[in-house]
Amino acid sequence: MSVLSVVLIIIFFGMLIAVHEFGHFIAAKALGVKVNEFAIGMGPKLLSKEKGDTLYTWRAFPIGGFCAMEGEGESSDDPRAFSNKPGWKKLIILAAGALMNFLTGVVLILIIFSLAGSPAMPVFTGVMEGAEEVLDTGLQPGDQFYTIDGHRIYFKTDAFLFLERAGADVDVVVLRDGERVDLGKIHLPYRQLVDETGQTVERRGIYVGQFQESNLFTTLQNTWYQAVDYVRMVWMGLGDLITGAMGLQELTGPIGIVAVAGDVGQAGAEAAGFFGALINLLDFTALIAINLAVMNLLPIPALDGGQILFVLVGWIYHLFTKRRINERYLSYINAAGFLCLIGLMIIVAVNDVVKLF
Repeated sequence: MSVLSVVLIIIFFGMLIAVHEFGHFIAAKALGVKVNEFAIGMGPKLLSKEKGDTLYTWRAFPIGGFCAMEGEGESSDDPRAFSNKPGWKKLIILAAGALMNFLTGVVLILIIFSLAGSPAMPVFTGVMEGAEEVLDTGLQPGDQFYTIDGHRIYFKTDAFLFLERAGADVDVVVLRDGERVDLGKIHLPYRQLVDETGQTVERRGIYVGQFQESNLFTTLQNTWYQAVDYVRMVWMGLGDLITGAMGLQELTGPIGIVAVAGDVGQAGAEAAGFFGALINLLDFTALIAINLAVMNLLPIPALDGGQILFVLVGWIYHLFTKRRINERYLSYINAAGFLCLIGLMIIVAVNDVVKLF
């Protein structure tokens, strides 16, 4: 991986975090919360300008930023303090960062699809030699997979993903001439077959994938589907982690992500030069942006989702006791959550370094 690739990826990450903080910032300003400082970057100040009640700073290291609101994590007598605002305003401000990351991912996907076209659709186009009995299942060439084992299928990659996770008998619904057709459970076992290159492979014996003509409607529709797909991928990863299907050592942190992004960019460059590298890196950045949006909303202390949970718990507590939870106690919980998060990041970083070498 070149030094330029590393620098570009770090800048991409910094932009995603800065966009996240900008979401908090604009929501706070719109809802009358005092913002003491809004910073792009971290570390020593390079440039600063005070406008109104807010200090705007440009800091040395392009690895994020922050939005420091009055009364955030502490008590304040200022009526404009975050801690003194009603719960619904707090919820909007806390969720705004994740929303901005999600919208960033959507915009990047839209740019990619506008430049390179939408992905292949999950259309069944035929069978491999030796797997002709698949046609006896009810599948017909031209059928578009709609669901596989109950999972909505948007693109060719979805069909492969959920077929890979399925057993020999697969519950399939297809679109045929615009109508949904439930084929029930069909037998699609893996079998030894010969592919186009003459090599023996283990496949289910079906060909899937057909490109469609793009227009404004299909581009916007597929952009939304791809964003939903990325959210689903994050949830599937979390589910695999909880059930033990994926171990902690398989988690990837910033170091590993930089390495993967470098490989993604390199693969794109080898396939289609600079344009291919750009498209691949934009796609990877969109995935990370949406990943950040979902992960930040998890109900874990030190994350936005944890703060949202505190607001909801505080509202319920106030409803029954007419008192408010002491901000100091919430700060203690946040600090403990933050330390746990840092510990997890260290473990993941060590795993990333071990994988690299």
